[in-house]
Amino acid sequence: MSDTSLITHLRHIDVAMPNFAEQRQFYTELWGLTETAGDTGVSFLAAEGSPEQYVVRLREDQQKRTDLIAFGAAHPADVDALAAQLIAQGVKLVREPKVLDTPGGGYAVRFFDNEGRVVEVSADVTPRRHRTIEARESIPVRLSHVLMNSPTPEATVAWYIKHLGFRLSDTLCIGGRGEIMWFLRCNTYHHSFGIVRGPHAAFHHASFEMRGVDEFLRGTGRMQRLGIERLWGPGRHRAGDNSFSYYLDRAGNTVEYTTELEVVDEDTWHPHLFDLTDPTNADQWGTANEMNEYIAAKSHNDVDPGLFVAPPI
Repeated sequence: MSDTSLITHLRHIDVAMPNFAEQRQFYTELWGLTETAGDTGVSFLAAEGSPEQYVVRLREDQQKRTDLIAFGAAHPADVDALAAQLIAQGVKLVREPKVLDTPGGGYAVRFFDNEGRVVEVSADVTPRRHRTIEARESIPVRLSHVLMNSPTPEATVAWYIKHLGFRLSDTLCIGGRGEIMWFLRCNTYHHSFGIVRGPHAAFHHASFEMRGVDEFLRGTGRMQRLGIERLWGPGRHRAGDNSFSYYLDRAGNTVEYTTELEVVDEDTWHPHLFDLTDPTNADQWGTANEMNEYIAAKSHNDVDPGLFVAPPI
């Protein structure tokens, strides 16, 4: 494991899909993100409460795929240090550290993880002018976390811990069927990233933090009134102690409204193993619909065809 993590936080998730216009409409008009930049077939979407230039990038492509998972670093020197560390460890770079031409600029390195996802770590991105989300305003404050499916989750979790310095917060299991989900942190939030055991490598879900429980429930209600398919929720998880309502976007990716994600004490935290055969570990409130194979299959998503292929932007 790295002595210290050079990664400070999650920045954005970049996805591609054929139905770009429909997807763009979903995230701006229904989900509550704000388009801050774009071009033909590309849209950069910000969360109003976040200083990140964008938290989601949509790109039109003939194939649905995960283009990029982006994290932040404190300084350009940390980007260079991480790049040198990755090279020394035999990690395949997509490109050496260079200046970014995406909104806000910055300086970043891109590389492949063990399963071929493209990961970016950047510094010196100009913060976006953002604002305080008001009471009863049911739009995302920030991108909370991103989880990915993996057919080799133990190896993938070990890769992120070894090469990027992530720390394990908690793990979920299903009785004797074994461990199925790992929550990883790069700061004091319980998780910014996670890995789920699945049949293939794919996007599992992206989660968006709301201002509070009232705003979370108002967002959940808005989605219901709009007829958006809710997969699971509303409820409250044990791991992370956060609320949840999961939906499908127009490309079939799972997205979540959440709030009150746990903040851990690095000096005293010890990872837990929570068994989902106890229903209170999945949903402390007991308000969510029962998790079933249909919901799990939807979140397993389609096979990601973009592995070990760098996105065009």
